[in-house]
Amino acid sequence: MVLISTQQLTFQEYLDYQGESGVCYELYRGQIIEMPTPTAIHIKICEFLVYQFRCFFAAHNLPLVAVVTTAVRTEENSSRVPDVVICTQSLWEQVCAQPGSAVLDFEEKPLLVIEVTSQNWRDDYIRKRAEYDLIDILEYWIVDPNRPKIRVCSRPENEGSYSHQEFLPGQQVQSVQFAEFILSVNQVLCPPLVEDLIREESVRRQQLEQQNQELGQQNQELGQQVERLGQRLREMGVDMDSEL
Repeated sequence: MVLISTQQLTFQEYLDYQGESGVCYELYRGQIIEMPTPTAIHIKICEFLVYQFRCFFAAHNLPLVAVVTTAVRTEENSSRVPDVVICTQSLWEQVCAQPGSAVLDFEEKPLLVIEVTSQNWRDDYIRKRAEYDLIDILEYWIVDPNRPKIRVCSRPENEGSYSHQEFLPGQQVQSVQFAEFILSVNQVLCPPLVEDLIREESVRRQQLEQQNQELGQQNQELGQQVERLGQRLREMGVDMDSEL
């Protein structure tokens, strides 16, 4: 965590803040914080999770989106930037229509946020957990490739604060809200390239299309054989309708 200035900023001043190009900033109780440059594995994990969530939403026809570099206001003068944000499509379109920075305000709550730990990992486990809990975000994942584990925080029914469950290598992590969304912990912590997954999916679609074409051709040939057989029987004076 790099504190940029001791000068106190309001939330509106944070929205208008012009920092260094390509650098992401958070606001913590009025102080601007420069987020660390992500490592390659950090980026791979985020891309993998976004891809998996988007595929899941598409397959289940859910009007939800998975996005990155989107801030969430957590206190009067605090704004965090989770690595992955899950929200409704209508909310995301509303945010896109707004001028300025992409920030979800208090009344614009995401359904799920994910932090992939880095140098400031203690913030993910302590400060950010408390902030996300305070504004009633239903589910919060901490993906920790260094420990290694995935912690899923959620609020059980009739309980006032987060509880959590940890998933270790060799296990499968499951979303609380989307029970059918299940991933291998090993794959999340050491994910394949999304480009490879897209190519594999493209190959599967092409193979399926080819199989369907071959099946259609076989059915067509079978229909032609049946028609030729019927014609032959009619030429022999066999009335198939009367025989039936």
